[in-house]
Amino acid sequence: MFHAASPPGQHRTPLHPAQSPASGVPRPQRDAFFDNAKYLAIVLVAMAHSWEPLKGDSRVLEGVYTVVYTFHMPAFIVISGYFSRSFDMRPDRLRRLVTGVLVPYVVFETAYSLFKRYGDHDPSMDISLLDPWYLTWFLVALFIWRLTTPLWKSFRWPLPLALGIAMLASVSPDIGDDLDLQRVLQFLPYFVLGLCMRPEHFRMVRTRAVRILSVPVFAAALAVGWWAVPRMNTAWFYHRDSAQELGAPWWAGPVMTLALFGCSLLLTACFFAWVPRRTMWFTALGAGTLYGYLLHGFLVKAGDFYGWFDHGWMHRPLGEIAVTVAFGAAVTVLCTKPVQRMFRFAMEPEMTWAFKQDPAELARERQKAEKQREPANA
Repeated sequence: MFHAASPPGQHRTPLHPAQSPASGVPRPQRDAFFDNAKYLAIVLVAMAHSWEPLKGDSRVLEGVYTVVYTFHMPAFIVISGYFSRSFDMRPDRLRRLVTGVLVPYVVFETAYSLFKRYGDHDPSMDISLLDPWYLTWFLVALFIWRLTTPLWKSFRWPLPLALGIAMLASVSPDIGDDLDLQRVLQFLPYFVLGLCMRPEHFRMVRTRAVRILSVPVFAAALAVGWWAVPRMNTAWFYHRDSAQELGAPWWAGPVMTLALFGCSLLLTACFFAWVPRRTMWFTALGAGTLYGYLLHGFLVKAGDFYGWFDHGWMHRPLGEIAVTVAFGAAVTVLCTKPVQRMFRFAMEPEMTWAFKQDPAELARERQKAEKQREPANA
């Protein structure tokens, strides 16, 4: 799921909030704020996944889980949309969409399905690229969102339209599970919002006043999360089911879609307010968050399959803290350069053998090379 200062078309847009360019061309200056935001968001994703086997025994933990689920993926998706603004149907961008999103989806959907089948001794688990399992739904969604970006950029009021589509999806149980379209459609407004944002919008929330105001907002959110634990179905925050499938009346779907959109944006703004703007020790890890996202799921599922979370001490406060720290550390390691080099073949394959050379792209690369030589010659 970021360079805030560059207008569309003047930087190489990452394919998702976790991908970095893998070419020989020198990279443009990265904005530390967005790399920091990506890293902190992926840490929250990993921690929240590690809480799933434990939260049933702790109302406090489930309340925190609910609050984190309100904003961690929306923040990721907003940033993805923001850096999709320059996407068009240019051949080189379509190629990066295939190699950076579609190919990792095929690889990891297959890998997760096989891991479920043999690790969990579940012979009924088939490999189905039409039915994303666990984490891989995000790659399907990103592929669809990114591919439709030129269409969203052509609409006069794209965000209200996207919200309308999400509200309709929330009352349409017949959509089914193919390509996890419920999630694709219900999370769509966050991506479209990112497309509509400009650098000044991020600067508005990166102020001291917003940072101070975010403290009571987060405190109130935690209190509401704790209160809502026995009163609200957490599945609303996953955006993967219609209202009818959650046992609610149809009208609850549009109401919850709008309510969660508002709450998510508020907490996402508070999250961005506390993201450091300067280079930190973890800033460089922001370029590897795709790796952390796709790989940490194997650790979470291994814990489920092999009973790692069944130990009684893990279901007490100190155990919950230890699990949280352990998964935060694990996803940090999975974002590092050695891990990126090890798995780049699956997540950022160049696949030059599969594509024709685009004359326009070759011309652009020659122009870039000439511009880079000019200062040296001078």
